[in-house]
Amino acid sequence: MIIHHPILGPRDSQEFVYLGDASLMNRPDGLTAGIEAFHDYLYNRDNPAGEHRELWYHEQGDRSWLVVTRNTVTHEIVRVELARDVAKAAGRTK
Repeated sequence: MIIHHPILGPRDSQEFVYLGDASLMNRPDGLTAGIEAFHDYLYNRDNPAGEHRELWYHEQGDRSWLVVTRNTVTHEIVRVELARDVAKAAGRTK
């Protein structure tokens, strides 16, 4: 599988480490979230058939974090974004 890195171009997926659902970027606020929110964050994951946003780490490259939108049925990669850009767009970083 080829991942089209936004900065480095096409890279073999073996250079990356799959880290799971991209919703892990949405960690609950420790001051306002209750224990139920942390339980859901730690243990509950969607397992969709179709398009899904995933976190990938470019371990054997520039060590960047990516959000890869991939079809879990066909393995087609629909979109690849830098995780920092996704976080900025969602207002989670300054």
